[in-house]
Amino acid sequence: MEKVCQSCGMPMAEEELFGSNADGSKNEEYCKYCFVNGSFGKDETLEEMISTCIPFMVEEGKTEEKAKGILESTLPQLKRWKK
Repeated sequence: MEKVCQSCGMPMAEEELFGSNADGSKNEEYCKYCFVNGSFGKDETLEEMISTCIPFMVEEGKTEEKAKGILESTLPQLKRWKK
């Protein structure tokens, strides 16, 4: 099963996309855009993360409305956002 970032939901098919831990090792739960040197790059809310991700999904051909709907249903299920 393909790994997905537990913060933004991005597929992480290649190891180069993995984030990094404080000790420099790879972090397989979060991508390099969300998790660097053992911490999240931006301290943002779930709503801010959804807004951040919409343009990337639009680039892939989805409408803003469709992208927002997908993100609102999937991101809350990820480790970073689960209550």
